This record gives sequence, C-alpha cells and structure tokens, in this order.
Amino acid sequence: MAAGGGPERAGPERSPERAGSEGAGPGRTGPGRDPEPVLEPVREPVLEPVMEEASYDAYEAPGDAPEKTRGDYTGAVYGSLLAASVVVGAGTLGSFPRLQLILLLLGTGVVFWAAHVFARHFGARLAGQLSWTVIRRVSREERPIIEAAVPPALAVAISPLFDLGPQGIVWLALLVALAGQVGWATVAAQRAGASRRLMVVAGVVNLLLGLLIVLLKVGIQH
Repeated sequence: MAAGGGPERAGPERSPERAGSEGAGPGRTGPGRDPEPVLEPVREPVLEPVMEEASYDAYEAPGDAPEKTRGDYTGAVYGSLLAASVVVGAGTLGSFPRLQLILLLLGTGVVFWAAHVFARHFGARLAGQLSWTVIRRVSREERPIIEAAVPPALAVAISPLFDLGPQGIVWLALLVALAGQVGWATVAAQRAGASRRLMVVAGVVNLLLGLLIVLLKVGIQH
C-alpha cells in the first residue's frame, strides 16, 4: 500500500537486456563494455583505362619525341655516300660538263629524298597517323639527304678556279663528298653522346666505306 492509502502501482517491467542497454549510456553495447568497431567494406579504387594518344613517332622508332630536339644526321651521312657514288658513276661514263654533273648531284639527292619521304608517309598512312603536320616534319627531317649533295656540287662549280680537267673535277667532288660523310658521321656520334672512342670508330668506319668507293672507281676505270 502507498502512503496515501491507494493501491501501489507497479511500473512496467524491464528485461535485463533493456536495463543493461539503458544503463550503459551512449557508445556502449552492454554494462561496462566499449562498443565493437564497425568495419565498413573497403572499396577498391576503380582504375579507368588510360587511352594513350598514338603518334607517328611511336610507329617509327622508340624514343623519338614529337618534335626532335637534336639534329638527325643520318640523312646527311647517307646523302654524302650517295653523292660520292653519283660522282664515281659519272666519272666512269666519260667527261661530263660541269653543269650536268651539278644537276646530276642535286637531282639524285632530290629523288632519293622524295623516295625516303614517300616511304615514311606510306608507313604512316598504313598506321592511320598521317597528317599535314607529319608530312611537313618528315619532309624536313629527310632534307639532309639533299643538303649533303650541295658541297660536292659547289666543288664542281668552283673547279675552274683550280684549273682542273674532267677527271680532276670528279676527284675533287668525290673527296668533298667523302669528307662530308666522315664529318657528318662524327658529328652524329658526338651529338648522340658517344665517347671519343666511339666517335673515332664512327669516323674510321665511314672512311673505310669511302675508300671502298674510291677503289671501285679506280677498278672500273682500269
């Protein structure tokens, strides 16, 4: 009985789990216990595919940049060897007027330049990477083939100053072409960061190639 004479009213009964959870306070799952950490699932990062932009240089050779920062002297070496071969061939066919020999040197250089440019453009077209930018750049990169024919042609042009005959003109142009071949090969090795030993090797190898052309000229004439 309550003090006021009325019947005593009992409150709602509480289960032990509810009582424990109410008495535990926030952050607790039971009396005297810290809450267990909730482990969230770890989401793996989604890697989106990276589409690399194709370039014509990737088709040609590894390590080439879209715009070359260093000169490429391969065409100059090749053009010098080509000019020497033209001079030898012209000398074995007889006496050529100076103007004809000059035109033969420059014209052969232009034809071989066009052939190299076309070959590279054709490869780029097959790879689907041909554009006007590529055409201009490739044409510029292959230009040393033409430029290598200029010194022998100039040697022929100024040959009257030395009072040379037809064979003397041929030998002068041949020596100038071979000197250009050895010089461009050495410069190419130096620009590529080669050691002095490799530079000497490059020069000697190209000198031997030039001597083979000289021997060919002498052998054909005799």
